[in-house]
Amino acid sequence: QAELGKPQRNCYTLPGFDFSYGLYVHRTDGGVPEAIGHWNTVKPRTASVQKMPRDFITMNRGALKAGYTTAHEFNLYYKAKDIRCKDDEYSRFKRCPPKVPADLTYGITARPCTPLFDLLQHKYKELWMEQQRALTAAQQVEKKKKDKVRETRTTLLRKHPPPAKEESFWHLPHLEKV
Repeated sequence: QAELGKPQRNCYTLPGFDFSYGLYVHRTDGGVPEAIGHWNTVKPRTASVQKMPRDFITMNRGALKAGYTTAHEFNLYYKAKDIRCKDDEYSRFKRCPPKVPADLTYGITARPCTPLFDLLQHKYKELWMEQQRALTAAQQVEKKKKDKVRETRTTLLRKHPPPAKEESFWHLPHLEKV
């Protein structure tokens, strides 16, 4: 029962000073003399038989070939034909490293040096100027193509008017013989 007039305690009493917390492990808790005196190496584990994960790609392909389309049919197919990944595909340790030439260097190759003679001659500026001139010429040719308008009969007659007919004075028909 709670003490009269005092709030109820919500903690435990701690053990005495002679109590040590934690677990004592003989192999690793020997301190420095244990570490110097013994070489505790990890022994390799025997390969435990573990269940390989399901190969859903192959199972999905088989279900589609069988004509199943709904999720329920797919689940029934998974239960009927439980295909697992092959051991060689799953384990990366059993694969051999790739065969590479002996003189292969890994990493990114360094950029080739910029020729100093080309910098001194301003060759890059000249190449850029040539590209700009070619680009401007191409744009002008394109603009001329767009500006060219098809000729109509009216514009042709304005440029090349037909020759004017010689004007003859009109006479009355019965006075022609005079």
